[in-house]
Amino acid sequence: MSSRAAARWILLFLALALFGGGLRLLDLGDSGDERSGSSASGRVVRVIDGDTVRVRLKSGTETVRYIGVDTPESVKPGAPVQCFAKRAAAFNRHLVAGRRVRLRFGPERRDRYGRLLAYVYVDGSTRSVSATLVARGYGRELTIPPNVQHVVLFKRLQRNARKRGLGLWGSCP
Repeated sequence: MSSRAAARWILLFLALALFGGGLRLLDLGDSGDERSGSSASGRVVRVIDGDTVRVRLKSGTETVRYIGVDTPESVKPGAPVQCFAKRAAAFNRHLVAGRRVRLRFGPERRDRYGRLLAYVYVDGSTRSVSATLVARGYGRELTIPPNVQHVVLFKRLQRNARKRGLGLWGSCP
Protein backbone atom coordinates (compact mmCIF):
# COMPACT_ATOMS: atom_id res chain seq x y z
CA MET A 1 0.00 0.00 0.00
CA SER A 2 1.37 3.38 -0.93
CA SER A 3 1.88 6.08 1.68
CA ARG A 4 -0.78 8.15 -0.05
CA ALA A 5 -3.36 5.34 0.28
CA ALA A 6 -2.39 4.77 3.91
CA ALA A 7 -2.86 8.48 4.62
CA ARG A 8 -6.34 8.34 3.06
CA TRP A 9 -7.31 5.37 5.24
CA ILE A 10 -6.06 7.14 8.36
CA LEU A 11 -8.01 10.29 7.47
CA LEU A 12 -11.13 8.22 6.78
CA PHE A 13 -10.78 6.45 10.14
CA LEU A 14 -10.32 9.76 11.98
CA ALA A 15 -13.33 11.30 10.24
CA LEU A 16 -15.50 8.29 11.12
CA ALA A 17 -14.23 8.29 14.69
CA LEU A 18 -14.88 11.98 15.21
CA PHE A 19 -18.12 12.40 13.32
CA GLY A 20 -19.60 8.92 13.32
CA GLY A 21 -20.25 8.71 17.03
CA GLY A 22 -17.05 6.81 17.70
CA LEU A 23 -15.29 9.57 19.61
CA ARG A 24 -14.81 7.19 22.55
CA LEU A 25 -12.45 5.13 20.33
CA LEU A 26 -9.97 7.99 20.54
CA ASP A 27 -10.37 8.50 24.29
CA LEU A 28 -7.07 7.24 25.66
CA GLY A 29 -7.75 8.32 29.20
CA ASP A 30 -10.35 9.34 31.68
CA SER A 31 -12.26 12.38 30.58
CA GLY A 32 -13.02 13.37 34.15
CA ASP A 33 -16.54 14.41 33.15
CA GLU A 34 -19.10 12.44 35.08
CA ARG A 35 -21.84 13.29 32.58
CA SER A 36 -20.22 11.70 29.54
CA GLY A 37 -18.46 8.53 30.67
CA SER A 38 -18.68 5.65 33.03
CA SER A 39 -15.86 7.01 35.17
CA ALA A 40 -14.26 10.22 36.36
CA SER A 41 -11.25 11.30 38.39
CA GLY A 42 -10.90 13.91 41.08
CA ARG A 43 -9.64 14.75 44.54
CA VAL A 44 -11.48 14.21 47.81
CA VAL A 45 -11.88 17.63 49.40
CA ARG A 46 -14.09 16.61 52.35
CA VAL A 47 -15.13 13.43 54.10
CA ILE A 48 -18.73 13.83 55.24
CA ASP A 49 -19.14 10.48 57.01
CA GLY A 50 -18.29 6.82 56.55
CA ASP A 51 -19.85 6.44 53.10
CA THR A 52 -20.09 9.95 51.64
CA VAL A 53 -17.42 12.39 50.42
CA ARG A 54 -17.08 15.62 48.46
CA VAL A 55 -14.93 15.25 45.35
CA ARG A 56 -13.54 18.01 43.15
CA LEU A 57 -14.03 16.92 39.52
CA LYS A 58 -13.24 18.84 36.34
CA SER A 59 -16.92 19.79 36.13
CA GLY A 60 -17.11 21.04 39.74
CA THR A 61 -17.32 19.69 43.27
CA GLU A 62 -19.86 16.93 43.87
CA THR A 63 -21.14 14.96 46.85
CA VAL A 64 -20.44 11.29 46.16
CA ARG A 65 -22.20 8.41 47.94
CA TYR A 66 -20.35 5.09 47.80
CA ILE A 67 -22.22 2.27 46.05
CA GLY A 68 -22.55 -1.05 47.88
CA VAL A 69 -21.97 -0.02 51.49
CA ASP A 70 -23.89 1.60 54.31
CA THR A 71 -21.97 2.84 57.34
CA PRO A 72 -23.54 3.82 60.66
CA GLU A 73 -25.04 7.33 60.65
CA SER A 74 -23.13 10.18 62.27
CA VAL A 75 -24.45 13.32 60.56
CA LYS A 76 -28.08 12.55 59.73
CA PRO A 77 -30.24 15.48 60.91
CA GLY A 78 -32.52 14.56 63.81
CA ALA A 79 -30.93 11.13 64.25
CA PRO A 80 -28.62 10.06 67.06
CA VAL A 81 -25.04 9.06 66.25
CA GLN A 82 -25.09 5.30 65.72
CA CYS A 83 -22.68 2.75 67.16
CA PHE A 84 -19.34 2.76 65.33
CA ALA A 85 -20.29 5.79 63.17
CA LYS A 86 -17.43 8.01 64.34
CA ARG A 87 -14.90 5.22 63.79
CA ALA A 88 -16.27 4.50 60.30
CA ALA A 89 -16.02 8.19 59.39
CA ALA A 90 -12.47 8.37 60.79
CA PHE A 91 -11.42 5.27 58.84
CA ASN A 92 -12.94 6.67 55.64
CA ARG A 93 -11.05 9.93 56.27
CA HIS A 94 -7.83 7.92 56.72
CA LEU A 95 -8.46 6.14 53.38
CA VAL A 96 -9.45 9.05 51.13
CA ALA A 97 -9.01 12.55 52.62
CA GLY A 98 -7.07 14.73 50.19
CA ARG A 99 -6.37 11.79 47.88
CA ARG A 100 -6.87 11.48 44.14
CA VAL A 101 -9.65 9.02 43.37
CA ARG A 102 -11.33 7.35 40.43
CA LEU A 103 -15.11 7.14 40.37
CA ARG A 104 -16.79 4.27 38.51
CA PHE A 105 -20.48 4.81 38.00
CA GLY A 106 -23.22 2.22 37.98
CA PRO A 107 -26.34 2.36 35.82
CA GLU A 108 -28.02 4.78 38.25
CA ARG A 109 -25.86 7.91 38.54
CA ARG A 110 -27.68 9.84 41.28
CA ASP A 111 -29.72 9.06 44.36
CA ARG A 112 -32.90 10.80 45.46
CA TYR A 113 -30.81 13.44 47.28
CA GLY A 114 -28.92 14.38 44.10
CA ARG A 115 -25.63 12.78 45.18
CA LEU A 116 -23.45 11.04 42.61
CA LEU A 117 -23.38 7.28 43.17
CA ALA A 118 -20.03 5.63 42.49
CA TYR A 119 -17.56 2.92 43.33
CA VAL A 120 -14.59 4.99 44.53
CA TYR A 121 -11.00 3.83 44.11
CA VAL A 122 -7.98 5.59 45.58
CA ASP A 123 -5.47 6.08 42.74
CA GLY A 124 -3.26 3.02 42.47
CA SER A 125 -5.71 0.72 44.26
CA THR A 126 -7.71 -2.07 42.66
CA ARG A 127 -10.09 -2.45 45.63
CA SER A 128 -12.92 0.04 46.03
CA VAL A 129 -13.29 2.02 49.23
CA SER A 130 -16.72 0.38 49.65
CA ALA A 131 -15.13 -3.09 49.58
CA THR A 132 -12.49 -2.02 52.11
CA LEU A 133 -15.12 -0.60 54.48
CA VAL A 134 -17.22 -3.77 54.33
CA ALA A 135 -14.20 -6.09 54.63
CA ARG A 136 -12.94 -4.29 57.75
CA GLY A 137 -16.37 -4.15 59.41
CA TYR A 138 -16.85 -0.38 59.13
CA GLY A 139 -20.06 -0.82 57.17
CA ARG A 140 -22.69 -3.24 55.94
CA GLU A 141 -23.31 -4.41 52.41
CA LEU A 142 -26.12 -2.35 50.87
CA THR A 143 -27.25 -3.10 47.35
CA ILE A 144 -29.85 -0.94 45.66
CA PRO A 145 -30.77 -1.98 42.10
CA PRO A 146 -29.77 -1.26 39.44
CA ASN A 147 -26.29 -0.69 40.98
CA VAL A 148 -25.61 -4.34 41.77
CA GLN A 149 -22.31 -5.00 40.01
CA HIS A 150 -20.34 -6.17 43.09
CA VAL A 151 -23.12 -7.59 45.30
CA VAL A 152 -21.61 -11.09 45.49
CA LEU A 153 -18.22 -9.71 46.55
CA PHE A 154 -19.72 -7.38 49.16
CA LYS A 155 -21.87 -10.15 50.67
CA ARG A 156 -18.80 -12.40 50.95
CA LEU A 157 -16.71 -9.62 52.53
CA GLN A 158 -19.49 -8.87 55.03
CA ARG A 159 -19.90 -12.54 55.94
CA ASN A 160 -16.15 -12.82 56.63
CA ALA A 161 -16.01 -9.59 58.67
CA ARG A 162 -19.03 -10.66 60.73
CA LYS A 163 -17.62 -14.14 61.34
CA ARG A 164 -14.36 -12.60 62.57
CA GLY A 165 -16.13 -9.98 64.72
CA LEU A 166 -14.43 -7.09 62.93
CA GLY A 167 -15.43 -3.47 63.44
CA LEU A 168 -19.09 -2.91 64.15
CA TRP A 169 -19.71 -6.68 64.19
CA GLY A 170 -17.65 -6.99 67.36
CA SER A 171 -18.58 -3.66 68.95
CA CYS A 172 -22.27 -2.99 68.36
CA PRO A 173 -25.34 -4.81 69.66
